[in-house]
Amino acid sequence: MHKLLLSLILMLVFIDCTPRVQSDTEVSMRHPLVGAERLDAYLPLLEAKKVGMVVNQTSVIGETHLVDSLMSLGVEVVKVFAPEHGFRGDHSDGATIKDGIDQESGLPIVSLYGKNKKPSQQMLEGLDIIVFDIQDVGVRFYTFISTMHYVMEACAEKGIPLLVLDRPNPNGFYVDGPVLKKEYSSFIGMHPIPLVHGLTIAELALMINGEYWLKGGLQCELYTIACKEYDHQTLYELPISPSPNLPNMNAVYLYPSLGLFEGTKVSVGRGTDQPFQIIGMPDFKGTIRFTPRSIPGVSDHPKYENRECGGLEIPDYENGQLFEDPKLNVDYLLLMYQSWTGAPTDFFRDFFYKLSGTDLLRIQIEQGLSAEQIRDSWKPDLADFLKMRKKYLLYP
Repeated sequence: MHKLLLSLILMLVFIDCTPRVQSDTEVSMRHPLVGAERLDAYLPLLEAKKVGMVVNQTSVIGETHLVDSLMSLGVEVVKVFAPEHGFRGDHSDGATIKDGIDQESGLPIVSLYGKNKKPSQQMLEGLDIIVFDIQDVGVRFYTFISTMHYVMEACAEKGIPLLVLDRPNPNGFYVDGPVLKKEYSSFIGMHPIPLVHGLTIAELALMINGEYWLKGGLQCELYTIACKEYDHQTLYELPISPSPNLPNMNAVYLYPSLGLFEGTKVSVGRGTDQPFQIIGMPDFKGTIRFTPRSIPGVSDHPKYENRECGGLEIPDYENGQLFEDPKLNVDYLLLMYQSWTGAPTDFFRDFFYKLSGTDLLRIQIEQGLSAEQIRDSWKPDLADFLKMRKKYLLYP
């Protein structure tokens, strides 16, 4: 009976993910002008100012890093703040980022990932303005938006403005998933927003400010520079990998659905050449085999390191079903839970609550609810969020 159920679930998952032809009326491929490229719109804000910058490897104008571009134009950049993965994006997920000196620019680097995730008032001493320019992927547990929250909070406390240079959200064409409950707030989910929130990073900054989500109800003096030729039905191919384990657009599109497995016994392919594109476990009878290994700067001691796993290669989402029927896919979670051979309660880690932002999703899976029933339970909160979201959209 168990084998029959597993076969049926496998069949449904593969049918559901069969690539289809993209509809021209739904999403379109464009080449937007990102906020950082609109120099004429924000250089006046930086004139004669001592500037701090929160940036990483995605903070570029063309092929030149924003820091180098601004310094060449005479902007007085005096300090760089580094988020998860570091200033140059060469640290693996979760690795502690240390303070130091950037060898290329000679600028001091202050870590915002490790012991200190929020700039101290001393760190902001002598700065007149902070510039934030980092590519986000539109998923609540992607930590760059938490870094932005803490930077906004520190700026509000210090009384200095924050300038957010917007970039398109590659997953910005849909909104889905459970909305985070306050009791499950953490650095991987700080805001009462859905798992896939459908906001650019500047729109989210406006929402954080407008909804008084900073500590003590503070508001930051906030400037935003919007993208040109972009809206939320634009397909945007990232020119630079946003982090080591999101190496291509397929991984970026699958990340919202597969990221939840980080709170389970399932590997998402960290330590392979297909992170967030395959899933598996040692005892799973899948269609592929893979063995996670440590990869310096990408995955340090990944789940099931040096153990062979049976798994599934998730079908390519590029030009596929996601664009016609955009949604968070919970079929994979149901499948892997049903195939787990250990004690049912051992499948999940407590980390799952932080990723999902609620205790309800785990309860629903353990109770055997269908994907449709689970998705129906999200609808009231999603409807409320969509109403709030309208107030902060920068794009039609």
